[in-house]
Amino acid sequence: MFEPTSRYYNLKTTQFTTLDGRTLTHVQRRFLPAGKALPTLEEVVIREDDRLDQITARTLGEAEQFWQIADANDAMHPAALTAQLGQRLRIPMPQV
Repeated sequence: MFEPTSRYYNLKTTQFTTLDGRTLTHVQRRFLPAGKALPTLEEVVIREDDRLDQITARTLGEAEQFWQIADANDAMHPAALTAQLGQRLRIPMPQV
């Protein structure tokens, strides 16, 4: 259902039968890991015009893996990670 690099790859699916008999399949909820529990690869200081996708591509090799940086910094809203100049971001060791 999901690519091996997806944050949802290892989640189980569940089925639910509606009152009209349809069976719906959905992915179980993903609980965020504690950011400090993830091993750190490096730290990055946010500069003007930094974007999370560019930071992710530069440090982890794939822009789509931004969620790993969000997890490492306990961020529910990834855009907030680059909103403040001078903020330090923990870049985790790749999880996939």
